[in-house]
Amino acid sequence: MMLLLKLYSYLFARKSFYKLHKLLYYCSLSGLGVLNSSNDKVSGEAEFVKRYFKNRPAGVVLDVGANIGNYSKSLLATNPAISIYAFEPHPLTFLKLKENINAENFHAVNAAVGAQTGVLSLYDYQDNDGSSHASLYQDVIENIHNSKAIEHKVNVITLSDFIESNNIDKIALLKIDTEGNELNVLKGVTKQLEAGKISAIHFEFNEMNVASRTYFWDFWDLLPNFDFYRLLPNDMVKIEKYKPVFCEIFAYQNIVAILKS
Repeated sequence: MMLLLKLYSYLFARKSFYKLHKLLYYCSLSGLGVLNSSNDKVSGEAEFVKRYFKNRPAGVVLDVGANIGNYSKSLLATNPAISIYAFEPHPLTFLKLKENINAENFHAVNAAVGAQTGVLSLYDYQDNDGSSHASLYQDVIENIHNSKAIEHKVNVITLSDFIESNNIDKIALLKIDTEGNELNVLKGVTKQLEAGKISAIHFEFNEMNVASRTYFWDFWDLLPNFDFYRLLPNDMVKIEKYKPVFCEIFAYQNIVAILKS
């Protein structure tokens, strides 16, 4: 492998091939399950939900960063027997979430989720308040998306407290889409993670993690009892070993961590 790379760089690492290599780089990222954000089928989310929950016994799902509920709705369509607790802190988006799903086994919670309880600022676009990009990190709106931000004060809870207060014994799936705050969500549920109470975690790793200064290594280190997979449109591939060149890609990708048996 190293000999091939050495030979390739000697022959083709030239300015005249630079644009071609950029194109090949983006094509390769897509083939690895990165940057495939155009829809749920291309991202691999639809196939994962279908495979993981079809014919699965009833269980509890925590949908953190539920937005208007499309992920929860997909879960319920695949397995109507599951119970979902969906967390959405944005006041405007939360109203849409409650309107979007009406089911006895669906519970909407108007709160952000983090490493500790309190009150924090949630930022969204000033000219598009209630978007899917709302984040606890101002840099997500102002630097990554180059827009002016509007601020909302929101309550923050921990999943450990929520799970205990609602007498939830086991979590079939913890889904996290919090625009850079994913690691803090996990830090707020370490008690259940260490006890093996969470069977699977589905989270995004992308450019928002630059704003939160979070590395893929942080997830790998926090979840030693889990196997990591990157989703492809019709499958998922196990990440056998942590390698920075392969893992620290700050671009849209779906990661699934499954509790080791």
